[in-house]
Amino acid sequence: MAEKLNPFEIAQKQLDQAAEILKLDKATHQILREPMREMTVLIPVRMDNGEVKVFKGFRVQYNDAKGPCKGGIRFHPEETIDTVRALAAWMTWKTALLDLPYGGGKGGVVCNPKEMSLREKEQLARGYIRALGEFIGPEKDIPAPDVYTDPQIMAWMMDEFSKLRGYYSPGVITGKPVPIGGSLGRNDATARGGIYTVREAAKYLKIDLKDAPTAVQGYGNAGSFAAILSKEILGAKIVAVSDSQGGIYNKNGLDPYDVLEFKNKNGTVVGYPNADKITNEELLELDVTLLWPAALENVITKDNAPRIKAKIIAEAANGPTTPEADEILHSKNIFVIPDFLCNAGGVTVSYFEWVQNITGYYWTLEEVHQKLDQKMTKAFWSVVEMYEKKKVNTRIAAYLVAVSRVVEAMKLRGWV
Repeated sequence: MAEKLNPFEIAQKQLDQAAEILKLDKATHQILREPMREMTVLIPVRMDNGEVKVFKGFRVQYNDAKGPCKGGIRFHPEETIDTVRALAAWMTWKTALLDLPYGGGKGGVVCNPKEMSLREKEQLARGYIRALGEFIGPEKDIPAPDVYTDPQIMAWMMDEFSKLRGYYSPGVITGKPVPIGGSLGRNDATARGGIYTVREAAKYLKIDLKDAPTAVQGYGNAGSFAAILSKEILGAKIVAVSDSQGGIYNKNGLDPYDVLEFKNKNGTVVGYPNADKITNEELLELDVTLLWPAALENVITKDNAPRIKAKIIAEAANGPTTPEADEILHSKNIFVIPDFLCNAGGVTVSYFEWVQNITGYYWTLEEVHQKLDQKMTKAFWSVVEMYEKKKVNTRIAAYLVAVSRVVEAMKLRGWV
């Protein structure tokens, strides 16, 4: 029987496992299984050809027991409310695991930004904020960039919100360009945070990462920085990378900067000289020490998990591993750094940006990196402590830490 791969059902199943171990009462478990609030909006945009096209947008505010909701906005042609719900749930656990004063949220618009002009994307971004303006804000819900959204789109959204409020309000959104309140260190934060957790995992497992073969599935923002920083900070050897078109492999190593330059010029890594062509599926099963799934969800399943050989899997993507695959990897002693720990560097530096916006005092790049390292390292060892104590896989251990913190906040506030 095929695995059910509805992302929200997977998120709920992961929570249910944690709830059982934590012996949560029925009401607490019920509140945590569903979003507390979700909005569906219609956004009319006059396209360049004069036609008015109506786009559907979502915003899910999953749980705000620990503070205002936080989470990205995705522009994607196959966006669904279930994907947004799952990502909002994972964001709730991610912010709790990193001990940030936030709850979890997520947003999305069903559109194909690759087929839209800059003006059309601006109108869509501003329309999204107009539709949801009363539900977001620095004290309520703070969006950020995600799939196919970027600092420029965040700038337009911040500007539109500021117009609605009647004053400059940079704290409404993070991931902005630095000249209008963005934080230094945000561009590579997701990968850099992951690098700090990989470094700690290697210490814990007593693995030497110098020249360790490393593969990266998904050579976008997080994946390309993961490759570059794996080489620069950890001394690893990048032997394979891929994107949506396919992958490349060279056992002697690839220059991640050169590959990125090639991809920016050609639109794909495929065709890169002095490398063999491989599929995304083959990349996952390579004999490597470190594997970065940095593309889409549900790429490691019960079907391919038995063939995975990596010693450490660093989940830069959201939801790349299904629950059934988790059990297989755990039984094989493959150490998985779960997504909502591994890729939490992005939201952590987003939190730093929000703090800087609110105080009006901005930090140096060195300060950002130092504070990020402290947060990621502390979160990693809190997961290891739970992993050893409860003898569960690392994802469930991360859930136990995060869910217990959200439950504590709900109880202290008198919700349950």
